[in-house]
Amino acid sequence: MAVEMIKMSSKGQIVIPQGIRAEICASEGTMFAVVSGRDSIVLKKVAMPSKEELICELKEIAKEGRKRLEAKGVKESDIPSIAEKSRKR
Repeated sequence: MAVEMIKMSSKGQIVIPQGIRAEICASEGTMFAVVSGRDSIVLKKVAMPSKEELICELKEIAKEGRKRLEAKGVKESDIPSIAEKSRKR
């Protein structure tokens, strides 16, 4: 684990040193979650799924939802009336 000193710009920007970027395989566009606490800031590299991965995951969610509705006896044609009743509440 490397430790380096950096300085924040007047715009609040910092530069992650090249050696550390290489160590964590970060390049332009890499996303980070930022967590603060008292006098600390932690950057956590976040992997962003590809468009194809998101579509696949959404299809799986839809498939699971259909299964649950079928188990409860709800048909696709029932959805508009269920949504309407829910909006009125």
